[in-house]
Amino acid sequence: MKKTAILTLACCAAFLGQVGISSYLPAVPAIAHSLPAAEDQVALALAIYLAGMALPMLLWGSLGERFGRKPVLLAALALYALASVAIPSAFNIESFLCLRLIQGLGAGGVSVMARVLVRDSFSGALLAKGLSWLGMTFVIALGIGQFMGSILQLAFGWKAIFYALTTGALALMVVLQRVTFPTLVKADSPESTWRIYTKIVQHPPFLHAALAGGLGYGVIIAFNTCAPLILQGHFEWSATQYGWLGWPISGAYLAGALMVNRFVARTGRSTMMNWGVTLVFLGTAVMLLGSVFASGLAVLLWLPYCLAVLGQSMSYPISLSLANDESPVGGSYAMALSGFMHQMMAALIGGLASLLVTAQAWPLALMCMALAGGAFACAARCRSDQNALRKISSI
Repeated sequence: MKKTAILTLACCAAFLGQVGISSYLPAVPAIAHSLPAAEDQVALALAIYLAGMALPMLLWGSLGERFGRKPVLLAALALYALASVAIPSAFNIESFLCLRLIQGLGAGGVSVMARVLVRDSFSGALLAKGLSWLGMTFVIALGIGQFMGSILQLAFGWKAIFYALTTGALALMVVLQRVTFPTLVKADSPESTWRIYTKIVQHPPFLHAALAGGLGYGVIIAFNTCAPLILQGHFEWSATQYGWLGWPISGAYLAGALMVNRFVARTGRSTMMNWGVTLVFLGTAVMLLGSVFASGLAVLLWLPYCLAVLGQSMSYPISLSLANDESPVGGSYAMALSGFMHQMMAALIGGLASLLVTAQAWPLALMCMALAGGAFACAARCRSDQNALRKISSI
């Protein structure tokens, strides 16, 4: 199978896994009214979904090594489709959240296999470029998925959003049945698998790069958790207005991913990641200042957030490629472990953000700035790791 075809398939899989994060957000008030439940309880479904993505990621990675990419990806898609079609039948908030958890379990496998497919085909700067294409898919899912979710919700009701996700999963399964992947050698026993993960996470160059990407990702998760209630509550935006916000967010992420794709081989991964985390920090700092000194202006919340999204779209694929290349163990393990770390961090951050939801934007902005500062510090450690490795290789 050609690398371009694999990349296209990986992007489709990544889109499906990530669109589950954002497509339901414009319908949060409608879902809360339908169940019925408090809006902050429905907002918790984002953290539940992310926790579901994170929990089995290490298992998905090891299964991919033992049984091959295709059967594991098909199994994950089947689980995702079953949960998606069942969610509209939820009769209370507990069943809704439980089904979102199961949906996230499937999405975790889809996400891991998408990254592993790219990792199988590329390395070094080319891996960063390949992951930047996944980054473009990621933001299309977050932005355009959010917009399409608002359209579906207004036209057919919130249940149509989850039926659409089901249809997408089934369509991708049909396509996969016609695809042949290369045969892989089976991995070691499950006992050695966990020792491998322990060895990788204890390796500082991997850990610092993975944390830099995960903390920046947390900025996006925190905003997606709180923004629907802030913008549709305090600023009285309609679901359609909130859905339109997906376009500038998508444009910002797309611009950053394109910059990585075009310039990373020429500029260098460390330099471009430094630019990215700096933009994330600047954007969140402006968000905080605007929410404190001009709290009545929604533009001072979402516009600097777009700047932070631009920076994260530059730094995230590079952090993933650095973490994978610096891993002491090859195969899909490093990609699965970094995905597990990022989704666990996202789930914890989303859960904390759901507790900070208020009519005011400054708690969200403060949390985002703290996360950006952590990403900046980890990126600095990545530079130190790279310099140390160069000195060792030159001896």
